[in-house]
Amino acid sequence: MRLYNTMSKRKEEFIPLEEGKVRMYVCGPTVYNFIHIGNARPMIVFDTVRRYFEYKGYDVNYVSNFTDVDDKIIKRAIEEGVSSEEISKRYIAECKKDMEGMNVKPATTHPLATEEISGMISMIRTLMEKGYAYEKNGTVYFRTRQFQDYGKLSHKNLDDLRSGERSLLVTGEDEKEDPLDFVLWKPKKEGEPFWESPWSEGRPGWHIECSEMSKKYLGDQIDIHAGGEDLVFPHHENEIAQSEAANGKEFAKYWLHNAFLNIDNRKMSKSLGNFRTVREISEQYDLQVLRFFMLGAHYRSPLNFSAELMEASKNGLERIVNAAENLKFLMKNAEEGMTEEEEKAFSRTDEFVKAFEEAMEDDFNTADAVAAVFDLVKFCNTNTDEKSSRGYLERLLDVLKKLTDVLGIIVEKEEELLDAEIEKLIEERQAARKAKNFARADEIRGELLGKGIILEDTREGVKWKRA
Repeated sequence: MRLYNTMSKRKEEFIPLEEGKVRMYVCGPTVYNFIHIGNARPMIVFDTVRRYFEYKGYDVNYVSNFTDVDDKIIKRAIEEGVSSEEISKRYIAECKKDMEGMNVKPATTHPLATEEISGMISMIRTLMEKGYAYEKNGTVYFRTRQFQDYGKLSHKNLDDLRSGERSLLVTGEDEKEDPLDFVLWKPKKEGEPFWESPWSEGRPGWHIECSEMSKKYLGDQIDIHAGGEDLVFPHHENEIAQSEAANGKEFAKYWLHNAFLNIDNRKMSKSLGNFRTVREISEQYDLQVLRFFMLGAHYRSPLNFSAELMEASKNGLERIVNAAENLKFLMKNAEEGMTEEEEKAFSRTDEFVKAFEEAMEDDFNTADAVAAVFDLVKFCNTNTDEKSSRGYLERLLDVLKKLTDVLGIIVEKEEELLDAEIEKLIEERQAARKAKNFARADEIRGELLGKGIILEDTREGVKWKRA
């Protein structure tokens, strides 16, 4: 298996630190709003990477954090007049709903930054003892130049950064020994959440959070660190500096980064009015379509989101689901046993599996893996009929499900809710709202959304439609 390592800028053979095991850390979202489709790409991509490792028999320890203390969370909390904890808990729950809709498996561990503060303080203390960090008026900074290999991931030169007026400032520029030093701990501002530390009442810098959570749940060294390409510098660069300075070991062997996602060939941003959340997409499409769309391109290629491409993905996904449904339909009246001719025909599926695996082993080329699945679908459609045996049909469906499961694509449709069942759940939701049991009301709405039913509260009452 070969994967592209951002560190070396080339494809390398994957050799795990421990045979049969993969330790993998993926930077998770900052939870101050619904996740957007840019957040969804690394979730889907690296979930698929994890699934392939598991398909190959590896035991994967997959850690993905939630950043639940941050300036954006604090700003949102102040705007709403609630605590930062209330905001982060709300949007972690919403994020998990969206992840379930995209069939992203829960991580082995989903650590929360706020629950790991003591470990961060301990790591900062170690860095100070080793001379890599210093304190000024309650703020602790990392001595960037002290770490000789700084810039090895982003391939940036420290002197070029300095001359280009690029700095990693957060606060207290005048207090720094060097403009390129970055913050490990910062004192609280009025009204902000804070934790006790030897230096001040305050909170950790963003970068130290991932270094500590990775160390706690995966150890000093890990196999794979992954995330969006926007995290290469400074976040991942700073993680390397902190982790390797504190632990005295190479931090991660392989660095994987997915490329950006554009909307209608333009960068997604709130100012352009093309900011799309996963939740908004779920009101138009089953989130399986979004997942399938994301896997239609190589993860290192820029991906353009548009209505036309989503429609094409919807049609493509339907072809695969329909092929599975057709096999199940034929099974109903199929006879047991498997003919010699069917055995021979079935052996041809080996070539589709081989093409699929070769694509995935070449730096997780999901676009080519999807093409192999389509070849298998075409074979299933043209080499089965009402005379096919149950054994033959079952084995074909098993191969199709095995490959689509690696991609996280669900080919077996859930039974659709009947109109009467939907109306009953809506009535229950209305009763819950009347009783001010908003948690149950939200739960019912989420349950219906998960089954493709979209609710709209209007003056005339609740209207619903199928996605």
